[in-house]
Amino acid sequence: MLFVFRMLLMGLHFILAGILGVILGLCRPFNPDNSRLCARLYALPAMCILRLRVKADVGPLMNKPDSCVIIANHQSNYDLFVFGNVVPRRTVCIGKKSLKWVPLFGQLFWLAGNVLIDRGNAHKARQSMLTTTDTLQHKDTSIWVFPEGTRNLGEELLPFKKGAFQMAIAAGVPIVPVCVSSYIKHMRLNRWHSGKILIRSLPAIPTAGLTMDDMPMLITQCREQMRECIDAMDRQLQAA
Repeated sequence: MLFVFRMLLMGLHFILAGILGVILGLCRPFNPDNSRLCARLYALPAMCILRLRVKADVGPLMNKPDSCVIIANHQSNYDLFVFGNVVPRRTVCIGKKSLKWVPLFGQLFWLAGNVLIDRGNAHKARQSMLTTTDTLQHKDTSIWVFPEGTRNLGEELLPFKKGAFQMAIAAGVPIVPVCVSSYIKHMRLNRWHSGKILIRSLPAIPTAGLTMDDMPMLITQCREQMRECIDAMDRQLQAA
């Protein structure tokens, strides 16, 4: 019963947050800080409704360079509410073009200055990547990417796709990994206290001077650091 009540409240919240977010986007369209404000608009009420306790240790993320590529592990659709607590200023996200058909959220996502990529069209996807490289180099804006490309459902990290690392190397900007504990397997939304989630950001990994030949090494380095961080947070929660 509690789960059903929460889902009804979340549906109402999603609609209201979408309306407010679209109004914000119309007032200042494509402002790169819209994403941070809209993320908080979704995240903060959602954490109260879901009764999830989020503890964030994200100093490197909050003190990030003006432009960087932020990479994070991707577990479920709840990531919108979980990571929304820590999205830093002037940060946009890369998402699937199909998102634009989601009522309110899709329009909000577009007006917030986020990048929509048509993964089914290689030419258009490459053009979008070139646009994001220019954004990183000249607009003091960071880009948030889920390098796995799809949800891992709280299991082991999936192989990382190349796009985020190509952008970072091409623009010469650092990569800031952000990790969240494996919450989706332990969330209990039918209980009053649904669970505890840890978020941790890692020190920036520089890419200056790297070439595309260095990309496999960079991907391995980032994935291994994130895997170790997620495992450490999971052990911490289990011990508690």
